[in-house]
Amino acid sequence: MNFRNWFLFIFSVFFPMTVSAAPVTADPPGVRVWELIELTFEAEQEYGNPYAEVTCWVELEGPAFSKRIYGFWDGGRLFRVRLVLTEPGNWYWRSGSNQPGDNGLNEKSGSFRAFGWSEQEKLQNPNRRGFVRASENGHTLCYADGTPFFLTGDTWLAASTWRLPFRGAPTAEDYVPGPGIGFEDAVAFRKRQGFNSISMIAAFPNWECDKHQATYADSAGIYLRNAWEKFGYQVEGGELTSKDMRDEYGNRPFQMSEQHPGVADFDRIIPAYFQSLDRKMQYLSELGFVPLLETVRRDNCPAWKAYFEFNESYARYVQYLISRYGAYNMIFSGIHLDWIPEKYSLTADEFNEALTRHLEKYGPLPFGQMHTTLINNSTYLQFGHHTDCPWLTMHSVGNKPRDHRVSTALEILFNLQPPYPAINFEPYYTGWDHEINMPGGERPPANSARDNYFSRAQMYGSVLSGGLSGHVHGTAAYDITSTGEPAGMRPHIWDALLYESGKYMRHLRTFVLSEGDRYQALQPASDQIVPGKAPGAPETGLDGWAYMMRTPDDEFALLYFENRSVLPVLKGFIPETEYLILWFEPVTGEWQEPVRVRADDRGNLEIGAFPCGQNPSSADHAAKITKY
Repeated sequence: MNFRNWFLFIFSVFFPMTVSAAPVTADPPGVRVWELIELTFEAEQEYGNPYAEVTCWVELEGPAFSKRIYGFWDGGRLFRVRLVLTEPGNWYWRSGSNQPGDNGLNEKSGSFRAFGWSEQEKLQNPNRRGFVRASENGHTLCYADGTPFFLTGDTWLAASTWRLPFRGAPTAEDYVPGPGIGFEDAVAFRKRQGFNSISMIAAFPNWECDKHQATYADSAGIYLRNAWEKFGYQVEGGELTSKDMRDEYGNRPFQMSEQHPGVADFDRIIPAYFQSLDRKMQYLSELGFVPLLETVRRDNCPAWKAYFEFNESYARYVQYLISRYGAYNMIFSGIHLDWIPEKYSLTADEFNEALTRHLEKYGPLPFGQMHTTLINNSTYLQFGHHTDCPWLTMHSVGNKPRDHRVSTALEILFNLQPPYPAINFEPYYTGWDHEINMPGGERPPANSARDNYFSRAQMYGSVLSGGLSGHVHGTAAYDITSTGEPAGMRPHIWDALLYESGKYMRHLRTFVLSEGDRYQALQPASDQIVPGKAPGAPETGLDGWAYMMRTPDDEFALLYFENRSVLPVLKGFIPETEYLILWFEPVTGEWQEPVRVRADDRGNLEIGAFPCGQNPSSADHAAKITKY
C-alpha cells in the first residue's frame, strides 16, 4: 500500500462518511452501496443517562427496503445512526426517538442516491458484494450478490482490547509477528495467509488486573468473573489475578457500580471504549474481513442478572453493538457461551430468553447478517432450532468435545429443517496445554507435527461433516498474552501466529472451492465409506476416520482421510460410470495428477492406494472425485 492510499485509508478510519441531519434536497448526494454512512444528531436536551433513557432511529426507505435503523449514544449530546444502502437507486430517511420533545433527534430527514461497484472494485474488496447471509439452500454462506463466502477465521477473542492495539501505522508487506505487534500487523499477516475473518469478544466488563483471583465471588456469593489468568501476577493465596481488558487508552466498556464493588454498571456505558473498537472494525472492513463479533463472555452475566433487570439491560447492550457495528459486514454472536458451569454462567435458557426479548423489542439485524453464538457443544443441543430460538439464524458447534464427536453434532445440524448454515467455532487449538484440548488423551508439544495435524484433522473433518460455512482456526493465544507479560499455559500471540497450522487454512479454502460454488450442494455421505473407521479408532480421538460429502446427483464429492485411515470402498456412485480422483495434500495445498477410475455395476469405487503408499495411511489425505 503506497503512502497516498495509506493516508486515504487512515482518513476513512478516523473520519467515516458522516452526514449531518438536514432537510431533503432536490439533488441528493451520491454514495456507494454497502458503504457505511453515519448520520449524526445532537440532542437539545440533557439526559442523566442517555444510554438507558434515549432510543433514537431513522426510518430508512429504498429499493425493496423499508426498516427502522436504530442509533446509539456516542457521548455528550451526540447520537449516531449508521447504515448502508443495499441497492442502487434513491433512498430516503427520517429520524425519530422515544423523546418526542427533543427537536435535535426528531423529524430530521434526508436522501441519497446509491450507485453500485464495478466488478474490478469488488475484487479489490469482496465486502462490496454485500453482507454475508445464508445461501439459497440454507447450508452455506454467500455475499448479498450470491457469490459464495467460505469463512476462514482465527480466534483472537481479546483483540477488541489494548492487547492487540490499533497503531494507526502501515504494516510492512513482509511483516513477521513479534513483540510489539499491533492489530493491523496481525490482521495483515493473516490476510496474507488467506484468512478472511477473526473472532473477538466486544467487551470484558468485570475483568481487571486487581487484588482478586481470576475467578471470584462477592460477599453475597455472586460470581463476578471466571476470567483468563494474567500470568505472573499473583494475589493473596498464590492464585493468579485476571487479565485486564481495557482499551488502548485505559477505558472500560462500562462504568463501575457504586453499589456493588467489582461489578460493572451495565446500564451505564462508556462510549470512548467502543470508539477504540470502531477503528478496528473499520480496518477489518477495509481489508475485506467479515469478523465474528461477540457480545460478552458468559462469566460476566451472573452479576448482571443478580443486580440488574437482565433481560431489558442485556437486550439494550445487544442492540447497542448492533446499532454501532451493524453497518459492517460481520457475523454477530449474542453470547460467548464456551462453557455453562452452574456458578460462572447463566443457563442457555436464560440467554435464550434475553436474546428473544431483544428480537421482540428491536427486530433482527437490519441488513441481513447472521446471528449465532459460540457454544460449548452444539447450539441445537443448548437452544433448539427455529421457533425454539427465533433470534438464531446460524448454528455452531465448538469447545467441547474437540474430537470425532464433533462430526456427529455437525451432521445433526446439517439435517435440521429448515436448514441453517453451520460451523465449528472452537476446534482443536494448536499449542494449548489444557485437558479439554487432548484428543485421545494426547498432548503433543506446541507446533509439533502432531499438534498441527490435530488442527488440520479438525478443519477437514468439521467441514466435511456439514460445517460448510467455513472454519475457525484454534489459536492457543486467544487471550492475547501481550508485550510486557510472561506467557503461561497459553503462548504469546506472535508465537501462536507463526504455528504451521495457520498456513493450512488457505489450503482448506482452496480444496473446498476447487469446483467453484458446487460445494454448496454437498451432503453428508460418510456412511458410504466402507469401512469409514479403522479398527479400534476411538470416537474421542482424531485418527483413523474418513469423511465424505457428495452432491445429490453423485457427480461430485470431497473426501478426507485422517492419519491411520484404512483403504475403503466408496459406495453410492453412478454405476458403470467413470470418475476422476484428484488427491490433495492438506499440508502444502498441492494437487496430484488425476486418476481415472470406474464405478462397478453397484456404484462402488475402488480408490487404489493412498498417496503415502501405506495402508493404514501414514499421513492424512484429501481427495476430490468428479464425474469424467
